[in-house]
Amino acid sequence: MRSIQTWLDEYGESHRNPVNKRVHWVCVPLIVLSLIGLLWSIPVPSDWAARSPLMNWGVLFIVLALIYYYLLSWRLALGMTLVTLVVVGIVYAASRLAVPLWLLSVVVFVAAWIGQFIGHKVEGRKPSFFKDLQFLLIGPLWLLAFIYRRLGAAY
Repeated sequence: MRSIQTWLDEYGESHRNPVNKRVHWVCVPLIVLSLIGLLWSIPVPSDWAARSPLMNWGVLFIVLALIYYYLLSWRLALGMTLVTLVVVGIVYAASRLAVPLWLLSVVVFVAAWIGQFIGHKVEGRKPSFFKDLQFLLIGPLWLLAFIYRRLGAAY
């Protein structure tokens, strides 16, 4: 398995333009939120739903992603655990709105991906996930690693 630094360095190669970086600070969190919202919206077996509103595909995806993150870097995974708690809270609150969660999630997901592709057009480089789909999970870590560096924290 590649080291976290290798993943972050390679991801950073196609994210050097200041405009593209700013776009990623907005769009990556929105993509994460909307993806979890979309997965949350997929019906689950009735015995799951009876146990807890948190027994859904979105939370299952988060658990699997966190396992992947812990394998890469326990320090970044710890930060992502806190981030995902916020994401779960936001998605849970959004699921209680009058607008269907799946519809809200689709609109945000599409808009955020349009933003991402505009950012990469400005950058002049393809998104990293065209090379390896794992980069879809690295994007949020890349942002978090930046915060860690600013705080002087190791990852």
